[in-house]
Amino acid sequence: MKRLLLIAFVCLFSTINAQNNVSIINEEFNDISIPNGWYTTGNGANNWYVSQSFSAGGKPNEMQLSWSPQFSGISRLVSPAVDLTNITNAMMSLDHYVALFGNTGATIGVATSSDNGVTWNSVWSEKYTETNKQYSVVESISGPDMGKSDVRFCIYFEGSSSAIQSWYFDNFKVYTVEDLNIEMTSIDIPTYICHGERNIDFSVTNVGESAIKSFEARCIINGNEVLSETFYTEISYLETKQVTFEDLFNFSVNNSYDIEIEIFRVNDSEDDSSNNNISKTVETALGETQRIPMIEHFSSSTCSPCPTANYGMEMLTANNPNKYTYTKYSMNFPGMGDPYFTTECETKRFYYNMGGAPELYLDGTCYGNKFIDNEYFNNQYKVPALANVRGAFTVEGNTIKIIADFMTYFDANNVKAYIAVNEKTTTGNVGTNGEKEFHHIMLKFLNDANGNTLNINAGEYKRLEFSYDMSQTFMEDINDLEVALWLQNDETKEIYNSHFAYEYTEHCYPVRNMTTTIDGNNFTVRWDAPEKGNPVGYNVIVDGELAAEKTTSVEYSSELNNKQVVEIVAVYADDKTSVGFAKQITAGDNVSEEMIKDDLRIYPNPSGDVLFLATEMNVKEIAIYDIYGRMTTVYGLQTTDFVNRIEIADLETGIYFINIKTDKGNVVRRFIKN
Repeated sequence: MKRLLLIAFVCLFSTINAQNNVSIINEEFNDISIPNGWYTTGNGANNWYVSQSFSAGGKPNEMQLSWSPQFSGISRLVSPAVDLTNITNAMMSLDHYVALFGNTGATIGVATSSDNGVTWNSVWSEKYTETNKQYSVVESISGPDMGKSDVRFCIYFEGSSSAIQSWYFDNFKVYTVEDLNIEMTSIDIPTYICHGERNIDFSVTNVGESAIKSFEARCIINGNEVLSETFYTEISYLETKQVTFEDLFNFSVNNSYDIEIEIFRVNDSEDDSSNNNISKTVETALGETQRIPMIEHFSSSTCSPCPTANYGMEMLTANNPNKYTYTKYSMNFPGMGDPYFTTECETKRFYYNMGGAPELYLDGTCYGNKFIDNEYFNNQYKVPALANVRGAFTVEGNTIKIIADFMTYFDANNVKAYIAVNEKTTTGNVGTNGEKEFHHIMLKFLNDANGNTLNINAGEYKRLEFSYDMSQTFMEDINDLEVALWLQNDETKEIYNSHFAYEYTEHCYPVRNMTTTIDGNNFTVRWDAPEKGNPVGYNVIVDGELAAEKTTSVEYSSELNNKQVVEIVAVYADDKTSVGFAKQITAGDNVSEEMIKDDLRIYPNPSGDVLFLATEMNVKEIAIYDIYGRMTTVYGLQTTDFVNRIEIADLETGIYFINIKTDKGNVVRRFIKN
């Protein structure tokens, strides 16, 4: 989101109707501190800082003006000096969000100074009386400082800061405008996507005065033009519109794509090409799964605005059962703060650069100081996730024992896995805001609030196990706990997926040793039963579609027909599930039946007490499984004997599978024990 403040070469332009746009200021406050060259002055100069929120409607980050410490008068955020020679008027745009306190309202504005801040001339101001609302300002500005060579702009607040909780500012721009100009805004495809056919969406903005009626664009992928289309759509000045190429593009699995989109004609004429193309690199994943949005909520029992946010979130969660994961951080302010504050809550505050309470985050993105609305939440719920999380916990005395598996469909390096132990309802942290009970209160992070760093291969999972004596926390009832699990990008703060751990029960272990075999136009996938637990069956997912539900077999075969990925999920009682084990459908290191039909035999079949294996291949290991995938016996042979004798007298009568690991790969055969 980084934007640069530009010193415009305005000597080429005399009026707003010049042939090319001139960007004078273009600042989105992306850095973690106030941008270089900017400064604050006046009363409340120390109340300005960069927040990671996006309350004003842009992308994180944004400027925030806090009410505390309280001040009265004018507080200014001042830009570096710019050259306005020959410019008599310009356009100004600003996004902002105000959270008022009380009903007196408050005033903000934009001013200019050509004497280094000694004298300020307001070019726009407005008093706001509606709270918790986003505003986008677009104004034509002029004044006594226009046309001068050394001009500073400022965003200012006027009045008593006691009238507000916070004011957020983003996307501050000053510019001149040409008649016809379209700008590529974004390629609206995530960095990681599931393989398969999909639309290519992108957004454009009309930054010229004339309305756009049509434009032509092409899409270039890995150096080849793959799509070209004329879009007939009306876009007014400063309007941003998302459009989609009509034809789909097929993204193959486990691949990287450099996507470039270029606009080459607007309204059937040539257009300024300087802002007409944009590029992005996209990686394809093995699959996707249902997203469970993660809610992180900063609150305090001494915070007067917090009950409103708490009540709104209670309504949201009541309307969306089993669709969310939640944890709430009790803060040590205002006043004495919440009695259940811990230093781990402080760690999360600094992690997000959180400004005040209440403040809510959904999947790592700040929503602001109001409760999350149902439409916004459900839109996030509909976004597919490229990771999966499962876990369970048990308790013994006051000790909680947690096992959690974190799985990704892409190669995830240096990601953070978080495990937060909450209490569902607490009453011992009553403060001064009138609330009598509190929900989803975070008691302890395991191992700590900095998370656990993991490197996960695509389609695989990593496991974490912890135990902790909860009597060392503010826990009120050992039978009222919940555990929030989530996987997060530590740099961008994006949360890949989350889940509550299954409560007071054993872990749902995933399958093991999954392999695929291709034989002609057929493929077979085989797997071992979980190391522990008793699944009722397995779900087989092929290219995102459920191919077999709760099958009790430990292998699945189907026609290949360009299928690319298979995933196996262990299903337990009450429809509890493990994380999946996903794999690209390839011959892998297995041996097709055609390759080994003359090189390997097992006999007799059916067998009594002895089974013979005849092969010229080097047999490294033999494992026998029952029809439920449970391993019964393992033989480490490391032999080149032509015939191997396998004692099976201890096996019960029934059907079994023998997995033979050879120097040429794995072979699975079925036999019957009489």
